[in-house]
Amino acid sequence: MAIREQKRQQSYAGYFHRDVPGEDPELTHVAPNTSMGELFRQAWQPVCLAHQLADLPLAVRILGEDLVVYRDRAGRVGVLHRHCSHRGTSLEFGIVSERGLRCCYHGWLFDADGTVLETPGEPPESKLKASFRHGAYPAIEHQGLIFAYLGWAGTEPAFPQLDTFNTPGDTLVPFSLWHPCNWLQVLENFMDPIHTIFLHSDYGEIQLSEAYAAPPELHWQQVEGGMICVSSRRLDDDHVWIRTNHLLLPNFVQVGTLYEDGKEKNFSRAGITRWIVPHDDTHCSIIGWRHFNEHVPSLQLGDPDACGVDSMDAIGQSGGRPYEEMQRNPGDWDVMVSQRPIAVHALENPGTTDQGVMMLRRILRMSARGEYSGPLPLRDSEGPIKTQTQDTVLRAQLPSGADERAFLRDLGERVTAAIVSGEELADQSRIGHIRRRIATLPFDCPPAA
Repeated sequence: MAIREQKRQQSYAGYFHRDVPGEDPELTHVAPNTSMGELFRQAWQPVCLAHQLADLPLAVRILGEDLVVYRDRAGRVGVLHRHCSHRGTSLEFGIVSERGLRCCYHGWLFDADGTVLETPGEPPESKLKASFRHGAYPAIEHQGLIFAYLGWAGTEPAFPQLDTFNTPGDTLVPFSLWHPCNWLQVLENFMDPIHTIFLHSDYGEIQLSEAYAAPPELHWQQVEGGMICVSSRRLDDDHVWIRTNHLLLPNFVQVGTLYEDGKEKNFSRAGITRWIVPHDDTHCSIIGWRHFNEHVPSLQLGDPDACGVDSMDAIGQSGGRPYEEMQRNPGDWDVMVSQRPIAVHALENPGTTDQGVMMLRRILRMSARGEYSGPLPLRDSEGPIKTQTQDTVLRAQLPSGADERAFLRDLGERVTAAIVSGEELADQSRIGHIRRRIATLPFDCPPAA
């Protein structure tokens, strides 16, 4: 073994790098009865966009289960196991009825809760339809998305109410982005902000905004039910941009604006809210909302009409582009999908900027094993979930003789402390409190020692 490892250090050592170890199944596998799959089943998961439910049912695959989603003529949404309980025909070919979904093969009619309403081929005295239930899951429609709870019936938590659902004047535009790869490598991308310098700025066309080209000072911190990533960047001699991404276990992440304009702002809220939803171990979708309001630069620079199924208003966020274009100007979709259908962690060589990814894997593993202490907001919160997602651009000149990196790191930590200080306050009081705290930071923020 030692000789083989020595050979791997030589030039042209491809022969000794041929063997590819297996993936990390504890973190990446999500089928029923897997530890991560059961963790996902403790929270509501978005499964499709509401406008995809018209007069036809929609076949979906979620957490390794084949399902069908439909809206009956009375307006109720149902999520059923895809294959008919009679003879197994796929209900994606079913007939949407006034109440429930009818199988096209023999006319059996299923209600949203799995009740068998009709078995028309059976004699009138038959008790067959009362002897079992078809597989079904609870569903909720919210702001243009359809959510399902794939856990035990009766154990579903309250639907999560995020504080950013109530931003005045905010428009939530639903979208979904399909990825032929494992869910975890997509989620990890949001705890890896260093890639924005290279992928989105230096190596191809500017994909988001020029502000991302500034090298960030990074800070990751574990918070209740998840973690945050804080990036502090010097935009010019007078201005510093502090950005916070907020991740909640197991698969929710919220980020600020895509198109930072560099103008002074104080605790501007979410630009994107999204869940990374596994279809199975090698396919997933990002499903969520783009936020458009006067406080987020996306209102001027983004395009609500470009957001929908497999579409979002930024370069490289979905597949389908010409291959040469993807090579010349790769985006997030391309780099995540190209890591293999399931990324092999054993072949990685993490650096200092990968601390957030390593922290995420650690707390996910703890959660899957039941070792994570404290509540998980997506599962346990009954009131509004206070998110830390934000963008702040401050007038903050570097003090004479100060170290720039230490100054940026200190300023980012102080903004984070200001956000945390308002956690116990009600929504609007909290926002006002945080903005007042942040507004004083340039005047009492000396460089770190």
